[in-house]
Amino acid sequence: MTVNEIFQLIPENIFDDLAVETKVDHQVKKLSGETIFKLILFSMLNSEKLSLRVMESFLTSAKFKSFAQTELLESKYNSIRDRICTINAAYFEKLFETIFTIYNKELQEEKSLSKTDSTYVTLAAKLFMQGLEYGGDKNKRYIKYSIGLKGSLPCTAKVFTEQSYISEEIALAEIINEADWMIDSTVVFDRGLQSRNSFDKFSVNGKYFITRANPNIQHIATKNQQLGSKPESSTVTIIDDSVGFLSNKKGKKTSFEYRILTGTIDSSGETICFVTNLLKEDAYTIAQWYKQRWEIEIFFKFIKQHLNVKHLVSRNENGIKVMLYMTMILATLIIVYKKLNNIKGFKIAKLKFEIELDNEIMKTIVVLCGGDPNKASNLWNST
Repeated sequence: MTVNEIFQLIPENIFDDLAVETKVDHQVKKLSGETIFKLILFSMLNSEKLSLRVMESFLTSAKFKSFAQTELLESKYNSIRDRICTINAAYFEKLFETIFTIYNKELQEEKSLSKTDSTYVTLAAKLFMQGLEYGGDKNKRYIKYSIGLKGSLPCTAKVFTEQSYISEEIALAEIINEADWMIDSTVVFDRGLQSRNSFDKFSVNGKYFITRANPNIQHIATKNQQLGSKPESSTVTIIDDSVGFLSNKKGKKTSFEYRILTGTIDSSGETICFVTNLLKEDAYTIAQWYKQRWEIEIFFKFIKQHLNVKHLVSRNENGIKVMLYMTMILATLIIVYKKLNNIKGFKIAKLKFEIELDNEIMKTIVVLCGGDPNKASNLWNST
């Protein structure tokens, strides 16, 4: 699928509809929400290290005007900064959610497994006073990004700067509890979230989960289940499959029964334990699904190495949210392009995406100048 075909899946009216819904352009004459969206997207694709001055320069370029289909007057970097700092971040959040829904369906991943985890960005304390403190270093502040993947694509993202969110018990639980797309779906997360109350709340709300736990997890078994045969592809050996109530240090039981799977990792002999509220799935299927949690680690590596999510264009919390949602949108477009065109690596997928988009922009400029890009069709082949 071409870059143009991927963009065409986004309805043309979505920008205007969301602008009305979020009032993003209320009393704004220049730099509309749609223009800021296109400016950030274009700048991310055309700059290794994005900055406000880079965006200022791109705003007046012929290529950006062709991409955005606009003839804007120039705007200084401080005006772009102020707009990003004050623009309604909900506009970009809703764009991200809408775009996820479109491409999740295009990839036929509506019923895919979800994964959620967090990563951090570090700044000097003098540059960002309201960030999280972590590890006892008073000279640094941290911003926490908690992100969910459904199938291949990011489906939810939150920025946390309040100290309480240093705990995954709070951050990941909030992500999962607020996500409607996780109802009747299964989410996988690591051992940072172990709250029995959270497990019960997920169960009440019809959200299935798989996580790792301490092999000595306190529980009261009510039933031992028969072990199935081990698939050849499995890298763990399940040695116990029981159902029962979890309990805390005070002996308080959970309201629901949970499944505790204990096994050994074949390569190391290490004991591994899974906890889930999926009571009927095959034990080795659960182990295999948990293994897919690693995909979110690969995603974090992708957005850090190739989308430069560690570099903050804005240190204002609203601006940070805008840039995170834009990063998630760009990541979605590149992942879709990568999967639909069977490209192996993220780096090459991003490069091919950029080249193909650049070619399309140049074709448009040729047409506007009265030329025929078909006469040079051999130049546009980016494969």
